[in-house]
Amino acid sequence: MTAMKELPANPLSINLRFEHERLWWQIDDEDHMPERWRVSADVNSVHCAPEYRHVGDFSLVIADLRQERNLLDADLDDWAMEFIAETLIDPAQGLLHPDVDSRITAGAPRMVIVRHVVLAPRWQGRGLGGALLAGALRALAAGARLAVARVSPLDFLDSSPDKVSAELASVRFGALLERIGFEQWRE
Repeated sequence: MTAMKELPANPLSINLRFEHERLWWQIDDEDHMPERWRVSADVNSVHCAPEYRHVGDFSLVIADLRQERNLLDADLDDWAMEFIAETLIDPAQGLLHPDVDSRITAGAPRMVIVRHVVLAPRWQGRGLGGALLAGALRALAAGARLAVARVSPLDFLDSSPDKVSAELASVRFGALLERIGFEQWRE
């Protein structure tokens, strides 16, 4: 772990701000499913230079798993829906795959999908990404049964100079997820 003096600010002064995005006219609970959440990590301290106060951003989606909700009708505008449909949902029943269902405890019939995790350059490599993501997921834990993430080099191509760098970034992200309790279910 990096020494505290090398960090732009005391990591205990980092706040997480949660924003739920929905259109103003969506008045029914089902209108805004799946729920889109943005989490911003920022230092709220005068002891931190303004250019280093923004620590990172997380993009999360909370999807409903109840059979009466057709999760496959949702539009997430990216890989998340295909990932859920092909990996976690039993197409015969429209429920969690039995193997996944048996590995997790009972809870709210919803899951948090980790879409993006981005730390500001000055905060990268400091060992804080996993802790901040875990804190964000913990805050949403009461409303979901599990959290999932896809780890693929394809998700890092836009932010990496080449394919090898994207592969290394995906390996590091997978290791970060494992450190905070994620388990690989399928390759």
